[in-house]
Amino acid sequence: MGDNADKTVQRILSTYEIGARLRALRLRKKIALVDLGKHTGLSASMLSQLETGKMVPTLPTLVRIAMVFDVGLEYFFDDRSRRKTFTVVRRGERIRFPDRADAESPSWFFECLAFSATEKDMQAYLAEFPLREPQDVRPHSHDGSEFIYVTSGQLFISCHGEDYELSPGDSVYFDSSESHSYWSTSADGAQAVVVTTAAKG
Repeated sequence: MGDNADKTVQRILSTYEIGARLRALRLRKKIALVDLGKHTGLSASMLSQLETGKMVPTLPTLVRIAMVFDVGLEYFFDDRSRRKTFTVVRRGERIRFPDRADAESPSWFFECLAFSATEKDMQAYLAEFPLREPQDVRPHSHDGSEFIYVTSGQLFISCHGEDYELSPGDSVYFDSSESHSYWSTSADGAQAVVVTTAAKG
């Protein structure tokens, strides 16, 4: 491929503003470059170059980033006038992530259940909660609301200064801007479907 062809490819790619979209998404999700690097296996330096447009990501790299952010690959290429409103995610396509990339003993693990859909109004996850003591889990909060449906094991949720025990088939909905934490008392841990929504307005 000659120099002119390379310039043409670069010009076409630049119209998608992939780097700007990546940066906007990362800032919206409040994830630091270093943390994104730990989740994706990419260096913070490389991610910075991707965001500034100094480097064009390969498709495998972009897919890894998209899965961490729970968005479809189309997010980086759609003109937003076409929204994907139907998507299927196969069990074998999901990737399991810890709650924090650098956690030695994660409080929970999660798999994104609708990562290939773009412009979602909610995020859905399959979450696993290992056997833990309450004092060993990390309280956290985030904008919006959260819904949890327990599918197996005993799951405890601490919120508003109270501890609530949930069994398989139980569910809970709450304002996730309030500090909350989860842990399981089951030997095999607990599993649940978790749905989060962004803050209104």
